[in-house]
Amino acid sequence: MLPLRVRASSLGVLYRLPVRRLFPAAFPRCYSVARAVQEPRTGTTTPVPDESALIVSKSPFYFEAGYALYAKRPSRPFPPPFLSYPSGSYSDPLSTHDKSRDTRPTVNGEMIRGVTNGDDAVLVSDSFIGANDGVGAWATREKGHAPLWSRLILHFWALEAERAKYGGNATPDPVSYLQRAFEQTKEATAEPNEWHGTTTASGALLSSDDSGGNGAHPILYVTQLGDSRILVLRPRDQEIIFKTKEQWHWFDCPRQLGTNSPDTPVNNAVLDRVEIEEDDIVLAMTDGVVDNLWDHEVLQNVLDSMEKWKNGAGSSKQRDGKEPGEQSYADGMRFVAQELVNAARVIAEDPFAESPYMEKAVDEGLSIEGGKLDDISVVAAQCKRRNV
Repeated sequence: MLPLRVRASSLGVLYRLPVRRLFPAAFPRCYSVARAVQEPRTGTTTPVPDESALIVSKSPFYFEAGYALYAKRPSRPFPPPFLSYPSGSYSDPLSTHDKSRDTRPTVNGEMIRGVTNGDDAVLVSDSFIGANDGVGAWATREKGHAPLWSRLILHFWALEAERAKYGGNATPDPVSYLQRAFEQTKEATAEPNEWHGTTTASGALLSSDDSGGNGAHPILYVTQLGDSRILVLRPRDQEIIFKTKEQWHWFDCPRQLGTNSPDTPVNNAVLDRVEIEEDDIVLAMTDGVVDNLWDHEVLQNVLDSMEKWKNGAGSSKQRDGKEPGEQSYADGMRFVAQELVNAARVIAEDPFAESPYMEKAVDEGLSIEGGKLDDISVVAAQCKRRNV
């Protein structure tokens, strides 16, 4: 699908509208057939360095989490020095366990955390989840690499959150963590080779508060910049108790961090402190979900998925190598994320469906129908209390 790009000289950020949306008659319903063979990728953890054990959370609460991903097109490989390809030299060690044979992407000598999905990136840990949406129009630029930007910012953001000292009277400051991550990403993509890109950023950091004297209760610190979304659901009451608001410069041009963008975390990110309960579900989603499913559809999909999971759906031994009784809460969240990706994908690939994206476009005076074909990334995390 060819993008139509318009540069806004006042802001210097990239704006695009798919040509299919401007000339829908030229793109019949069968345009998605080539992607039909792709299946969502799923998981319950995103990689961390082998030699680095996960930092023990400062909170008595933690996330049981899973993710699901569907890319509208394959992601560009990371360039050197972030990814070193095997040389094939006879002098190389033969063992794949030797560090010289490790082809996982690195930055500053450390493996890059998270997972890339097209131009998106997601990250899962026991106290932090995030979903960043890289602006795909950078793929048309010689030095453009949006997935590198979205992944690096998430990587550095998670590291800052892990290393931060908070607890007691000190509260987390995810916006300052994101600001430092932004600055480190700019440095990493400036030398030895310059790489351009922009990305939205959404993250949820789980902590706790025992100041009330009634024991610790979970607190969620939600940071938002752009049009990805954090949603908090309470299955017990079957309701949405919190959601972030999208930030736009104008239609289809969200606030974003990176090359030529005026946006910065300290000036534009929004931080919310949300009191949650054990078993509440936190969703981190890129606009591949938000533009294709309304909030009430997301809520109902999650509730239905949880009910299916309790009844044994998604727990086949052939797929997971586990008996149904061996499935964890994280496996359940993976199933929830996958079902949500599947539902968003159905709308995204239907040029005649009604969608939130279509509704926003009509409000702007644009004659657009159907879903929005985009990278679809979901992290689903359920708050649990540690058994200590």
